[in-house]
Amino acid sequence: MIENMTRAGDSLPEPDSNWALFLDIDGTLIDIASTPTSVVVPPSLPDLLRSLGSMLDGAVAVVSGRSLADVDRLFAPLRVAGAGQHGAEIRLPDGTTRIFDAAARKLSELLPKVTSFAQVRPGILVENKGMTIAVHCRQVPQYQPELGQFLTDLAAQPGSGLETIRGHRVFEIKPRNLSKRTAVEHFMRAAPFAGRLPIFIGDDRTDEDGFAAVQALGGYAIHVGLAGPSIATWRIAGPVQTRAFLSHIVEILNADPR
Repeated sequence: MIENMTRAGDSLPEPDSNWALFLDIDGTLIDIASTPTSVVVPPSLPDLLRSLGSMLDGAVAVVSGRSLADVDRLFAPLRVAGAGQHGAEIRLPDGTTRIFDAAARKLSELLPKVTSFAQVRPGILVENKGMTIAVHCRQVPQYQPELGQFLTDLAAQPGSGLETIRGHRVFEIKPRNLSKRTAVEHFMRAAPFAGRLPIFIGDDRTDEDGFAAVQALGGYAIHVGLAGPSIATWRIAGPVQTRAFLSHIVEILNADPR
């Protein structure tokens, strides 16, 4: 179907107007950068997402660790449907938004401890998103083992309802009962996603939860990156190839509208 896509299981069908697309952002749609604010969004990407939404009757959502406010900043003036902060924020195509903030108070209690830890280790970046706390060590990878253990122990306090997850040189403290899986499940119960074939494209450990969700619904998972373990059926080389694949979907659906 497209160069640099490889199969690790069942065949991926030709794009269909009955698809529902779920897309991670960093490492999937755009290249990862040294800090969350230094990423570069290709100028054509917002229009590509808009075209996909039109072709699929709105059944396109980004599913990200970023907050929805940050997603809006990246893709302005486009406001996409999406899940932010690993499912703590959900926005449907009609603009209806739901916030799951039960853990916000506990996270605010932990934030000073996380900040104090980072202050004596220059180069660690703490990002308070409101319903999650991300701690980046991309510029100082020597701190990664120590940081991971500290945050894991911090989130594991009895009754916290929190957990620490690991990404690409980043750890996040988030509510244990929320994930990219719960986000996908939420979307798939709502219009226009309900009843469609779900496709999830992502690159990170947190995207495995989204992969599991779509596969449980009979859909397909595509892992961005040709190395490392994944439950995804398909792999694609990188963000450039992801965008090419999405453009391919638009071309196919434009040629054969149904």
